Amino acid sequence: MGMAKLLLLVALLGSSLSMPGMAASAKFVTTPYNDEQKVVFDFYLDDPKKINSALYWLKALIDPLMAAPYNTAPDDIDIKVVVHGTEMVTLAKHNYSQYERAVERMRYYSELGVAEFKICNIAANDYGYSLKDFQDFVQVVPSAIAELAHWQNNGYVLITPQIQEKIYSIDEIR
Repeated sequence: MGMAKLLLLVALLGSSLSMPGMAASAKFVTTPYNDEQKVVFDFYLDDPKKINSALYWLKALIDPLMAAPYNTAPDDIDIKVVVHGTEMVTLAKHNYSQYERAVERMRYYSELGVAEFKICNIAANDYGYSLKDFQDFVQVVPSAIAELAHWQNNGYVLITPQIQEKIYSIDEIR
């Protein structure tokens, strides 16, 4: 057997050991996250009912950071949520009963000190809302786009939740 064929055989044997379905398993790694997290979320949803899914993105950031092994203090998690889509209606006082679960989650994050919820004044005006229409933990800012640019210019990472319609159950596709 020639040297080239022997090397090819060794390469093929080595690659077959790492093929899917083999005995090896995935490894859990603990990424060394920074002590301070600065994130600005851009909420611009096409359906206010998607607010709970969008808020899950915050939960997916906050919960692991506050848990072991990170144990990040709420003071070291700084989240700005800029609201300028249809989800704005969830923060209107008169819609509280319809969106109570989402409002209370936002209020919790606000009171915990990890998140500030900022509504675009331009969009609020389009909806006919004024300051008195919104929950007391909400801040109204001049412009969502200017706000997003401001926080990014100040070192905040931009995250824009992509909320998809779920058409398959997990059991159907796994």
